[in-house]
Amino acid sequence: MKIVMIGTTANSILGFRIPLIKELIAKGNEVYAFAIDYSDLQRQLLKTLGAVPVDYILSRSSLNVLNDLKMMLQLKAKMLAIKPDIVLSYFIKPAIYGTVAARFANIPIRIAIIEGLGYVHTASQNGYGLKKLILQRLQGILFTISFKFATRIIFLNTDDQKDLSKMALFSKSKVKVIGGIGLELLDYPYSKPDINKTIRFIFVGRLLKEKGIYELIDAIKIVHQKYPTTELVVLGGLDEDNPTGLTKKNLDDLIEQEIIIYPGHVDNVYDWLSSSHVFILPSYREGVPRSTQEAMAVGLPIITTNVPGCRETVIDGKNGFLVPAFDAEKLAEKMKFFVEYLDQIVPMGIESLRIAEERFDVHKVNTRIIEIMRLK
Repeated sequence: MKIVMIGTTANSILGFRIPLIKELIAKGNEVYAFAIDYSDLQRQLLKTLGAVPVDYILSRSSLNVLNDLKMMLQLKAKMLAIKPDIVLSYFIKPAIYGTVAARFANIPIRIAIIEGLGYVHTASQNGYGLKKLILQRLQGILFTISFKFATRIIFLNTDDQKDLSKMALFSKSKVKVIGGIGLELLDYPYSKPDINKTIRFIFVGRLLKEKGIYELIDAIKIVHQKYPTTELVVLGGLDEDNPTGLTKKNLDDLIEQEIIIYPGHVDNVYDWLSSSHVFILPSYREGVPRSTQEAMAVGLPIITTNVPGCRETVIDGKNGFLVPAFDAEKLAEKMKFFVEYLDQIVPMGIESLRIAEERFDVHKVNTRIIEIMRLK
């Protein structure tokens, strides 16, 4: 069969879809991977796997409906040329417009994967605000249209399904919940934390307000008042164009005051995870966070927020703790727990590994996706 996968960036294809692409090709299928920014090297890497890279134009953040309609017509034209049997679209805009384009191109199987509801469904401490509420309604209308044409709708967590159902109309009979896109566990082998070393917490994510970076900074300051040698490693890029992000000056001050350890951009995330003791993600909302899955596979306890997506990764008190969003004091309280009860780090980390093996093994997840695609 011919299968079209529509994503956004080439990095997302190469970072998260390679195992699925390999399994589909191994089963004798032709795979066409759509992305907006392929480099020559990335195209060659996909061709080496046996897949066909396809460029298309998409403005990820634009609210210009005319541009989005042009993009949908472009996708329809490319599909008519390829004549695939299945179209698998993921991320919000591809899921909406790629699914509709696939219907207009008469593709028989049209699958939309919702990997999180994004910015407009991420509440602040004061709620959503008028702008986000309006955008939720508009997004709901678009999803209602798109999902009418989808043969299957895949969510990563039940909260996203529940929240989107308040804004969009869709048949529950089309819905499957898979609990995360998974990862190659062999790339993140278990590493027993050394509790005789200085306790190190680690955060991996963009340095944005909605990732909980400000609460995390406040929390480590609280922890340092009692345990000044405790370390916090922060891995993630600055986004100074985003008004909610840390600025370069913020970051430099934190480094100079030795509040955080910031190694900059790294390619060896595993090495940093395996030299840490506890993973923290105080995000306001996620799909099912990949960074947390990686930390679980390595064998780290998790502290994260009791919000959609994040709560899918923790059994409270078993492999870590769930804390309220926006609450630096509660976050600091759980961080101090691991400093004071060192003997809980290894067993909770082993429980994280068990959950990762059960829920987030990419081969198990891909088996489910392939079944949903009616290839098995």
